[in-house]
Amino acid sequence: QVQLVESGGGLVQAGGSLRLSCAASGSIYSVNDMGWYRQAPGKQRELVATITSGGSTKYLDSVKGRFAISRDDAKKMVYLQMNSLKPEDTAVYYCNAYLRRTTSDYERNYWGQGTQVTVSS
Repeated sequence: QVQLVESGGGLVQAGGSLRLSCAASGSIYSVNDMGWYRQAPGKQRELVATITSGGSTKYLDSVKGRFAISRDDAKKMVYLQMNSLKPEDTAVYYCNAYLRRTTSDYERNYWGQGTQVTVSS
């Protein structure tokens, strides 16, 4: 069974930093695109950042220059370094990954359980 487990969330003051981590575990053959999404209370889930298996990245406009996504394929992990945090960054952050469990498996999409990030003003 494949699981994505996030860590690193918490409470931070505006202007501070946090680093989120997400580990993929279980029987995994390959990992393709990985990413981070967030959902604030009363709002829809939105894409924050993605990174392809080749290392190409995309970011939500409002986090460009402040957040950085990276991955470690050997450890099957993805990270989100968040700097200059703002109160509007407060949300539950979810890890997302497209991966194959075996050589004959098709690509499936997986989600983590989410980690709370709260930025106080």
